[in-house]
Amino acid sequence: MDYSIRATLRMRIPVRKRKEARRILGSLIERIKLEEGCLGCSLYQDALDKGTLMFEEVWANEISFQKHLRSDEFRTVLIVVEMASAPPTIRFDRITHSAGMATIESMRSPANIKPGASGSSP
Repeated sequence: MDYSIRATLRMRIPVRKRKEARRILGSLIERIKLEEGCLGCSLYQDALDKGTLMFEEVWANEISFQKHLRSDEFRTVLIVVEMASAPPTIRFDRITHSAGMATIESMRSPANIKPGASGSSP
């Protein structure tokens, strides 16, 4: 079965460590993107909770992902995870199918909207 892997790490970082955490994770992004099988790597800060950072990686296959988990770069990611003031949320999702705008267009087309359903009026 073909699938990609999305690794998502959400962590609450205390104020005194936030700048350092962003610096460390930001410095890793380009190096991780150069690893074989990496499809993307990004760092996000929650708009409503400035103390929450999300580090996301997307991998083309299981072999590349497992190799990355054993890398020095991922060891550095784990150093930031240890800075968290609460247990982080760490997810590794295997993605077998993705869809985009065509799904929205299909679901919002007049043929798929039932009379009286929410969102049916212009």
